[in-house]
Amino acid sequence: MTMLDDLIDFLDRSPSPWHAVQSTIARLDGFVALDERDEWSEIPPHGLVVRDGAIIAWSIPDGVPPEAGFRIGGGHTDSPGLRIKPRPDVHAVGWKQLGVEVYGGILNNTWLDRDLGVAGRLVTSDGRDVLVDVAEPIARVPQLAVHLDRGVNDEGLTLDRQQHLTPVWGVGRATPGEFAAWIGERAGLDQAPDWWDLCLYDVQGAAVVGADSSMLTSARLDNQLSCWAAARALAAAEPTDHIAVIVLNDHEEVGSASRSGAQGPFLETVLRRLVDGRGGSHDDWHRALSDSACVSADNAHAVHPNYPERHEPGHHPIANAGPAIKINANQRYATSAPTAALFQRACETAGVPWQVFVSRNNMPCGSTIGPITATRLGIDTVDVGVPQLSMHSARELCGVDDPLHLAAALGAFFS
Repeated sequence: MTMLDDLIDFLDRSPSPWHAVQSTIARLDGFVALDERDEWSEIPPHGLVVRDGAIIAWSIPDGVPPEAGFRIGGGHTDSPGLRIKPRPDVHAVGWKQLGVEVYGGILNNTWLDRDLGVAGRLVTSDGRDVLVDVAEPIARVPQLAVHLDRGVNDEGLTLDRQQHLTPVWGVGRATPGEFAAWIGERAGLDQAPDWWDLCLYDVQGAAVVGADSSMLTSARLDNQLSCWAAARALAAAEPTDHIAVIVLNDHEEVGSASRSGAQGPFLETVLRRLVDGRGGSHDDWHRALSDSACVSADNAHAVHPNYPERHEPGHHPIANAGPAIKINANQRYATSAPTAALFQRACETAGVPWQVFVSRNNMPCGSTIGPITATRLGIDTVDVGVPQLSMHSARELCGVDDPLHLAAALGAFFS
C-alpha cells in the first residue's frame, strides 16, 4: 500500500473523531496504550493515551533526561458537519426525518442531496462506549426543486439551519425511540443505547481525481489529513535528544473548550506525567517546556482560481507546492519568525517545498490549536497546513503530493 493509499484508507475509516482516534492507533504499531486512571510508574518509550475523541502519543529515545524538551505535532480529529440530536425522531407531511444539530462552521449547501451514513459512539445502560459506523446511505437532505424556487440561480440559495437542513430517512410517520432502536440494532446491541455522539457523513469515499491524477477529494480533509501525517511521522520518527509527541485534539471546530480540546488540560497533564514518571522534578518540567516546540498542522486556504481576489496578493499557496507556513500578526496563528524558520529547516531537511499563507486585511482569519497550545504551555509554536479548496465543505479538495510533503516535514521535525 502506498502512502497515498494509506491516507485514503485513513479518511474512509474515520467518519467521526472517535474513529479517527482508532485509525491513528492502527498506524502506531508497537505503541503501548496507557490509562489515565492508572499509575504511570513506568513510562513506555512508545506510548499513547486516549481521551474521548482525542489522542496523545509519544516516542522517547533511550537515555534522554527528564528535562529533555518535546517536539510536538498537533492537529484535530473533528470536522464541521451534522450531529444527531438526543431525540431525533420527527416527521412532516409523510416523511420520516432526523433532528440534527449543526456542528461547526459548515458550508450549508454542500450537505444537500448527498447520501449520508451515520457514525460515532453509543453509550449503553451499563456505561460502555461502543463505536458504530453505518456506512450506507440512510439519510439525505433534499434541496427544493428549481421549479419551486425560480430565483435560486440568480439570487442565491438561502438555507435556515433549523428548517432546511433536516434530513429525511424514511417514508411515513416517525415514532419516539425509533432511531435509537435502529442504531442499537446496527451496532449489535441487545437494547437501544441511552445516549450517543453521532455524526452524519457523506458515504462517498476519498478519491484521486483529475486527468493527471494530481488532486485528492474527500470529506474531512480538514483536519484528518494532518492527523494522518502526524501519525505516520511519529511512527517512523527516531528522535535523539528530545521526545517526539503528537496531540490530536477534538472540538477545534467549535472553539477547543472541552476536556479533550486544546483549551483543556489534556496535553499539559500527559506531558507533565512523562516528566514526573521518569523521575523529573518541578524544575525539570519547566526546563523541558523551555526547550520545546510545537507544529500545529491544520489545513490552509489554497488560492481559488475562480475567486483570486479573495486572497492576499503576495501569498498565494497552490496545490502540490508544499505545506504553507501560516502567519497572522494578530495571533490568530502562533507563528513567529523563529518558529517559521524552524519549520522551514524541517522542510529543507526533508527535501520538500514550503509556502507562506497570510490572509487579506479585510478578510477575517480563522484560528487553530496553535495559539491555544502556545498560551497554555508557553512553548514555541508554528502554524502550518496543506493548501486546500472547499474548506468546511462536505467534500474538500487538495493536491495529492502535499499530504506526503507534510508527513515528511513532520518526520524531520521529530527526528
